[in-house]
Amino acid sequence: MTKEEKKVYVNKKGLRLDGRKIDELRPLTIKAGVLKNAKGSCYLTWGQNKVLVSVQGPREVLPKHHSDPLKAIVKFNYRMAAFSVPDRKNPKPGRRDIEISKVCGEALEKAIMLEKFPNTQIEVWAQVLDSNAGSRVAVLTAASVALADAGIPMKDLVTAVAVGRAGGKIILDLNKEEEDAPDAVDMPIALMTSAKEIVLLQMDGLFSKTEWDEAYELAAKALEQIKEKQVQALKEQFLQESMETETKEKIKAEVQ
Repeated sequence: MTKEEKKVYVNKKGLRLDGRKIDELRPLTIKAGVLKNAKGSCYLTWGQNKVLVSVQGPREVLPKHHSDPLKAIVKFNYRMAAFSVPDRKNPKPGRRDIEISKVCGEALEKAIMLEKFPNTQIEVWAQVLDSNAGSRVAVLTAASVALADAGIPMKDLVTAVAVGRAGGKIILDLNKEEEDAPDAVDMPIALMTSAKEIVLLQMDGLFSKTEWDEAYELAAKALEQIKEKQVQALKEQFLQESMETETKEKIKAEVQ
């Protein structure tokens, strides 16, 4: 057996290599409204992952022949900074960047009320500043908050997490070391949690039926926790904007 195969990913106490329990998320913080020149924005840290998302629009579609007279189109742009991984990443978008841009845009389309903005486009720009597994679920979770911060009408927030297998155990929110396990399975999943509607589901590897049931149960519980943080970030931003508006009105009244 190789050294990698002998590695224990979950010990007898139920703890993983980084000290987390099987069903424990990495530390997660979400802040909305961080970019004043964007229509909406969000900065999210999730473990080592650090992502910044901005939203512009709805605005005119260019080139115009791409427009849809019945609804808006979503242009999602996922990029990883050259310094976001240990080996310098080529800043030119590769196949992975294009694939993640496509699936994230399609996931958000399920939640946005696109029919309210025909012949327009909504632009979502997601930049990964630091990465350690799970960047696509991080940017999708942040993008949903940024869209809400921009005032884009949505049926529900989109909330995402990854669940998988390492060392024969089903675990939540895999880090890079766990993703590289010999028997690793990585499954990013995103839901509109109110309706329990899956808007993104990908899988790198295979689960048995029993493993799938266990993985989905882990993910569903975690998604509720993550959504609470999304909602709290939006509440804090709304309160901050209200206080700023009130302060400006007081200053204006005093000057007059």
